[in-house]
Amino acid sequence: MSRPRFYTPREVSEHNSPSDCWVSYLGRVYDLTPLCKAHAGSVLLKPILANGGKDITHWFNPETRDIKTHIDPITGCTTLYCPMGRFIHVPPTYPRSDWANNFGCPWWLDDNYCIGLLTKKTRKVRIINSLTLQEQIIEVCTEENMFEILQRYLPYNSHAASYTWKYYGSCLDMKKTLDENGMKDESEELFNLRMDEDNYLPPIILYFNNDLTEV
Repeated sequence: MSRPRFYTPREVSEHNSPSDCWVSYLGRVYDLTPLCKAHAGSVLLKPILANGGKDITHWFNPETRDIKTHIDPITGCTTLYCPMGRFIHVPPTYPRSDWANNFGCPWWLDDNYCIGLLTKKTRKVRIINSLTLQEQIIEVCTEENMFEILQRYLPYNSHAASYTWKYYGSCLDMKKTLDENGMKDESEELFNLRMDEDNYLPPIILYFNNDLTEV
């Protein structure tokens, strides 16, 4: 079974249009672009589009992964709670002749839309190329191992796999996370001390291996 991909809230927030709509909820990231295209022009898309690129966990019951419910003050019946208005696959409060429930699984329970997991926490890392002396600070997910961080670094250096990655002189295990490699996250401590995190990030130094392996 392949390892799921992790996303940062910033990455999710970049997908916030009808032609490219992502949301996150209950720790997962969903690409709802196909849903938006299938229901283009529907008024029921408005709550989804208004929250494109955002986390909508508050819409759902974490135990059932279904939409939260409440007691309708008029009917006294339990009904789905949609404070921003009814959206795609949510049945109407009252019987209607134009309502059809033959769509199968509602989108919020359909894992086909799921593209990965939302990180529980992000952190920054400083990467210095000892060959070119170029330095980048990138945001990563705490759950990612070093190889996955390498993938994030590729836009800055397409030959990143041709380097040995070291931290304080020791080679990093590319199958382990930053924490597992001894790189503790000190961002909260620096924040409490009112110190700029970017100025105190310990560097990962890349040493060229004299080959041109390209990922």
